[in-house]
Amino acid sequence: MIKKQTKIPDQSILNKNKTLFHYIDSFQSDYMNRGLDYDIISIGKLFFTSSPKWADNLMSFRDKIVGLFGLKTASQLTAEQRNTDSFQFEPGEQLDIFKLYTRTENELIMGEDDKHLSFRFSLLLENINDGTIKQRITLTTGVEFKNLFGRLYFFPVKPFHQLIVKKTLKKMIRKIEKEK
Repeated sequence: MIKKQTKIPDQSILNKNKTLFHYIDSFQSDYMNRGLDYDIISIGKLFFTSSPKWADNLMSFRDKIVGLFGLKTASQLTAEQRNTDSFQFEPGEQLDIFKLYTRTENELIMGEDDKHLSFRFSLLLENINDGTIKQRITLTTGVEFKNLFGRLYFFPVKPFHQLIVKKTLKKMIRKIEKEK
């Protein structure tokens, strides 16, 4: 089951900058870890290979429109920056629209800065200490609007963003449960 929250998890690095964000959402789901030994890198790879196919088409459409306004698009990235196989999960690396800012043992902080808004995205992996062998994956987004255009841009994007994140997390959990 996926739970939605409007706050940053207490354990997330994003809490250090939470006052910068004008918008926050967080989706989390638990799964039974039956000796599969997922770490933050394997969860990161799972994230990048679990977005819904229709989301890619939506991003292409988005790129065509926002490119007219001088915003960053995926077409400006190199082939390597779009290849999940070459991504080493090292801070500073770029994969698609995500630049990796921070990597810890249990969290990846990714995002991008543009002239209209900046966003940070946390992929957090936690062990649940309730006597079970559960782990929790939490996907959290924080958005800072830099101007009115940022707010206007995000208004129609928000419902799609939430749907994409929720569907991605659901697909990640399905893949994990399939491996058992």
